[in-house]
Amino acid sequence: QVQLVESGGGLVQARGSLRLSCAASGRTISRYTIAWFRQAPGKERECVSAISRIGDSTYYADAVKGRFTISRDDAKNTVYLQMNSLVPEDTAVYFCAAVYLRSPTPEMKGYDYWGQGTQVTVSS
Repeated sequence: QVQLVESGGGLVQARGSLRLSCAASGRTISRYTIAWFRQAPGKERECVSAISRIGDSTYYADAVKGRFTISRDDAKNTVYLQMNSLVPEDTAVYFCAAVYLRSPTPEMKGYDYWGQGTQVTVSS
């Protein structure tokens, strides 16, 4: 079983940047597809990005394409989400999620392990 802990959230002004980290423990993440989801107040949780086990396949939601970049460092057992040109609509709790061996998917049901989330607030 893998445990996930997110960090790097905070308060940032519009057009600013943040880098989120998802640190895994309990298992090496090299065989896991990892995704970032977010949930804003009153809205459903949505996938913003995902990366395959060997990093050769990525997914980005249309709302973040060109602004967010997902990457992984298996040596550090960590996945990152670099978020640039942030807008107030990016305000949400951001969660990382993992699934063993399967391909990236934007569906919540495709992931078996979840972190507790980190708050990102973008002020206008």
